[in-house]
Amino acid sequence: MPTIQLYQFPLSGHAHRVKLFLSLLKLPFEETLVDLTKGAQRRPEFLALNLFGQVPVIQDGDVTLADSNAILTYLALRYDDSGRWLPRDPVGAAKVQRWLSVAAGPLVNGPGNARVNVLFGRPQDERCAEIAAQLFQRLDTHLATSPYLAAEHPTIADIALYTYTSHAPEGGVSLEPYPQLRAWLARIEALPGYVSMPRQKALA
Repeated sequence: MPTIQLYQFPLSGHAHRVKLFLSLLKLPFEETLVDLTKGAQRRPEFLALNLFGQVPVIQDGDVTLADSNAILTYLALRYDDSGRWLPRDPVGAAKVQRWLSVAAGPLVNGPGNARVNVLFGRPQDERCAEIAAQLFQRLDTHLATSPYLAAEHPTIADIALYTYTSHAPEGGVSLEPYPQLRAWLARIEALPGYVSMPRQKALA
């Protein structure tokens, strides 16, 4: 099996979710640093890989793919023959897609952006905290009746929402009010092959 190349930045939650899934799948991969603090994402050689200038990007043989949720989908379909990480039936797949949409919307706009504002010394937007609180309350309610987001076992839905949820306190968003959410985070962290993302107070 050829080694997958992962272009990443260590404090990017989008990059971490791909790294985490590669590790959970036990796939060999190498990491290339794209230093966002030095503008490496805007250099021509990286823009040739992703016109949007964002990490992560993977190269898997002749496949070059950007966008963390797209990469999770690709890896699940290509390397998980069991279909557990991304169910192949229409209802199961749709349930996962629902949460991928949440990961690309409220998760980024709430706790994700709150964290970015702190890390890079930007003014905090109170709407981020409001979105995060609403999202986490809904997740906490959902997880009171299900161990994972889209199924009775972990799927890429859980991987997509894990990192920015886990690191929400770095953006000033507390997880203390959400016991079911914290229990879910612990279940993800107990999975064989789990890898963490470094915690950081601020870069600015």
